[in-house]
Amino acid sequence: MQQQQQQGRMFTAAFLALIFLLAAMSTTEAGKKEKPEKKAKKSDCGEWQWSVCVPTNGDCGLGTREGTRTGAECKQTTKTQKCKIPCNWKKQFGAECKYQFQAWGECDLNTALKTRTGSLKRALHNADCQKTVTISKPCGKLTKPKPQGKFHLLKAA
Repeated sequence: MQQQQQQGRMFTAAFLALIFLLAAMSTTEAGKKEKPEKKAKKSDCGEWQWSVCVPTNGDCGLGTREGTRTGAECKQTTKTQKCKIPCNWKKQFGAECKYQFQAWGECDLNTALKTRTGSLKRALHNADCQKTVTISKPCGKLTKPKPQGKFHLLKAA
């Protein structure tokens, strides 16, 4: 009989412990649900507008660009960003525009120039670049073709 009472007490203790754990877990979950969710802040700030990259020294290499944006509640409306202009790009079409060029064309005998066309390959930071460009350069030395005849030897008289 004593053994049955002891088992009954153990069963009751285990049952009470289970109820206590379930109550604690439901309180924790309820606490999580009751917390208000963070609302995503909607910014009335405009998009950043960037100036062209201005090299620190010379016409290529490391430099900076200025960014601006508008908005009544913007904490930051201007900022400076580091940038780089590759030194191997053709500067005559804009330092932030890169073109893929075709082979040089035949020499125009009237102008003594040869030309080639380039298609826009890449523009840095939304630079304003032309879609296609054409460049010219002097043909170089124009040589007259030599006659391919036999050599004539003059006989001494």
